[in-house]
Amino acid sequence: MPSPALSLSRVRAGYGETIVLEDVDLELPQRGSLAVLGRNGVGKTTLLATIMGHTTFHSGKVEFNQREIADRPVYERCRLGIGYVPQERMIFPSLSVHENLDVARRPGRWTIDGVYDLFPRLRERRAAMGNQLSGGEQQMLAIGRALMGNPALLLMDEPLEGLAPIIVESLLVALKKLVAEHALAVILVEQHAKIALQVTQTALVLNRGRVSHFGPSADLLADPQRLTSLVVAQ
Repeated sequence: MPSPALSLSRVRAGYGETIVLEDVDLELPQRGSLAVLGRNGVGKTTLLATIMGHTTFHSGKVEFNQREIADRPVYERCRLGIGYVPQERMIFPSLSVHENLDVARRPGRWTIDGVYDLFPRLRERRAAMGNQLSGGEQQMLAIGRALMGNPALLLMDEPLEGLAPIIVESLLVALKKLVAEHALAVILVEQHAKIALQVTQTALVLNRGRVSHFGPSADLLADPQRLTSLVVAQ
């Protein structure tokens, strides 16, 4: 049996002395996809930030491709193959679309043309500055820039937040393609639970920093009452 892409064991983490995550366990297989669900403030963003190295780590283990990374700085985690798309997107406003992608380039299968194939709108807007893009275009660029680092694991924090329905549909096509066709594992934090469950294999629900559910996405999607009790009525 192949080793998991990512493994967390009894992780406790937060900000300074404040503990947000309590005894979190999860395992993500190579090329696996995980939806992280829960109400606002339960620790979803903190979970991604902890995997990336942006929080205060208190105890437990974080292993990426069988390497312990809990004590490694953010830049080393990037070099090892973890890509991160934060809620804030954080694209460079004074660089063009093409330059935003080029500055993040590392050797591997993902090229600028590959990103343009995934997001044709970015090819059309390749000369536009970052601050000239719509919210949906900025989100496409943030995902594309993360892919230019050629990660083995891609973390996405609410990529559909605040976008128009037609843009959400376009992004969903790209996300499904990433999960189904490309050789990387994906963790998706998303408020739209049903959408997240449609594009992932496994679901994890957090409640007050603890895992309250972990199992196949399809099972949770097929049981609306269970989904509501876990995600809404906590």
